[in-house]
This record gives sequence, C-alpha cells and structure tokens, in this order.
Amino acid sequence: MGKKVRLGIIGLGQQGSAYAKFIANGQVPNMEIGALVDEDPAKREEFGALYPGVLMFADHLSMMDSGSVDAVVTCVPHYLHPEIGMAALSRNLHALVEKPAGVYTKQVKELNAFAAARPELSFAIMFNQRNNPLYKRVKEIIDNGEIGEILRSNWIITTWWRPQGYYDSSAWRATWGGEGGGVLVNQAPHQLDLWQWICGVPKSVFAKVSYGFRRDIAVEDEVSAFADFGNGVTGVFVTATHDMIGTDRFEILGDAGKIVVEGSKAATVTRLSKKEREISASMDMEDVKVLFSGEGNLDQFLSTEVIEFDSVWGEQHAGVLQNFAANILDGTPLLAPGSDGINGVRLANAIHLSSWKGVEVPLDFDEDEYLALLNDRIRAEGKYPERS
Repeated sequence: MGKKVRLGIIGLGQQGSAYAKFIANGQVPNMEIGALVDEDPAKREEFGALYPGVLMFADHLSMMDSGSVDAVVTCVPHYLHPEIGMAALSRNLHALVEKPAGVYTKQVKELNAFAAARPELSFAIMFNQRNNPLYKRVKEIIDNGEIGEILRSNWIITTWWRPQGYYDSSAWRATWGGEGGGVLVNQAPHQLDLWQWICGVPKSVFAKVSYGFRRDIAVEDEVSAFADFGNGVTGVFVTATHDMIGTDRFEILGDAGKIVVEGSKAATVTRLSKKEREISASMDMEDVKVLFSGEGNLDQFLSTEVIEFDSVWGEQHAGVLQNFAANILDGTPLLAPGSDGINGVRLANAIHLSSWKGVEVPLDFDEDEYLALLNDRIRAEGKYPERS
C-alpha cells in the first residue's frame, strides 16, 4: 500500500456520491477513489463520466476481488451493512460501515465478532457527528467532570421533517423489511450514538412510539423514550418527522452545572462554584427569603460560557474518512470504532420492543424475541423476506 488508501465506494446514492466528491476534491488527502460500485447501469455511466479512469463495478464482490481497493465504505440499505462489512473483512480489506451498523443487534454482534477476530484490519463506522467540534468539546467537559456527575439528560430532536413524497420516493423506504424502521434507524442514529457517547449507556428504557402517526407509513414517525441510567440518573429522548418547525435541544444537568446545546451549533455551559447540594446546604431561611424576594443574585454561585464553532458541511464526513485512512496507514486511533455501532442499534431495538410490549425493557433484552416481533411486521408487509 502506498501513502494513500484506495477506497471502494459501494453505493452511489447521496452518501456514496458525496464521499467520492470529497476525495476527488482533495478533502481527504490520504485517500483516493479505488473503485465505485452500483447495480444501476445509469449510475455507473454517470459516475464513469465524472471520474474517468476509476474502475466501475455492478456488484461489490467483483470489486473486492479485483485488487483495486484497500478498503470499502458501505453506502447501502441498512440491512446490508453487516453482510458487506464481513465480506470485505474476509478478503483482508478494511471496512467503514455507514450508520446504522445494522437493523437488529444479532446481526451487528456477528459483524463485531467477525471484525474482532481480525484486529489487523481497520473497522470503523461513519459517526461523523463525533467529529463535530461542538460535541467533541461537550464530551470533553463532561469527561473532565466540569459540571460534576450527570443527573439527567434530555434531547428533543424533531428537525427531521419529511413530507409524504419523501417516503413515496422508494419502495423500500419506511418499511420494516426494506429499512428496518423509521426515524430511529434513518434520521436519528447520530443522536442515539452521541447521547450514549457523551452521557453513557442506559440500563433500561420505556417508550411511547407512534407508527404511521402523521404519515402513511408502517414504521415510526414519532418517539418519546424515557431512559434509566441507574443510580437515579434518567434521560428523555424525543424525535419525530412531522414537525415542520422542529427543535434540536440537548440538555445535560450535572450536580455542579449544566450544558444546553441548541441547534447542534452552540452550547451554553454553566458551572457552579460548588456542587448544587453544597450550595443548598449553605443557605438558611434568611438567604432563601432574600433570593425569593428578588433581591438576591445566584450569579455569585455560577459562571456561564457560550461555545460555538463554525462547521462547514462535509468537513465532519471528510474528517472521518481521513481518520479511517490514517488508522490504516499509521495506527491513528479511530474517532468511531466500528464496534461502537451496536450501541445505537441496541437502544433503537429496545425502544421498539418497549413500545410493542408496553413495558420497560432492559438494554440486555431478549434478542430472539425482538427479531421474532420484527419478522411479524416484515411478514405482515408481504414485501421482503424474513430475517434470521
């Protein structure tokens, strides 16, 4: 291998075509396009004209066996990520899978185990929001204990408005058999990952989910989930695809401060001078009267900082590609190891399962039960084969 990783891009839809453009434009200096794959002849013709000299293939196995690539990225429907990832790894090719890592935990566990048995190969997932400088800074603040221990977190992310025409554009879209779910597996995987990356993995979840609530679809278009992280720590996650106005607000309350992220663009960080309970314990009733009369001022106990970064579209994705190549070339640690992909899939599965059963579900739920209930829905659609 030379100084650049030759990437095979499998699938030339929105993501695959964007990655090709980033690489061709020099935004990923340690990577070059090794080959492009799409089953659609029109796509191959279009991209063959855009990138003359780049090998084009109709199927991913032919490309993998051609010797033209060192690594692949899987820009294909969700169910196929584990299968294609394992096909690449079995041929000693490095693998970058798109989000989500799969649809259900059983298939993602198989992918993770397959990759773990080949530690010499790089295995990553496209969690580009982990490369967002704002969320990297928020995680750093939490990890450094600057707002103390987390007590509660809540994320309202309803900026995923999708009209009916979006769902009608492809037969596989918003189906159990073709896509594996709705907003949880299509739009919100980045937030499900970031929530756990920053705040930790919940112990259990109770969810109210609406299926085809405001759209003519079978899968979920509105979700309200309550998570239990243990030791009294809780979290709430709300998402939907029918809110034209939309809200993106992520709050993290600690026992010594609070972080509020608005629009994934700016974070207001409030740090307390002491832990909240220490401040509370230091006040007698006279202090309370002064505060409640409006004469007191809590500013003496806190400081506020606003953090904001300019983030150009594409930089986050290109950064993950560059990091993936660097891991292959010199062992640079991965921003998003592929094995982390199971966290978001597991939480989405638990939210589905809780809503289907109407009970609180532990994160170590019965995976066979989940798959059986998923297959019930696939069978009812009558469009796709059941999964195993």
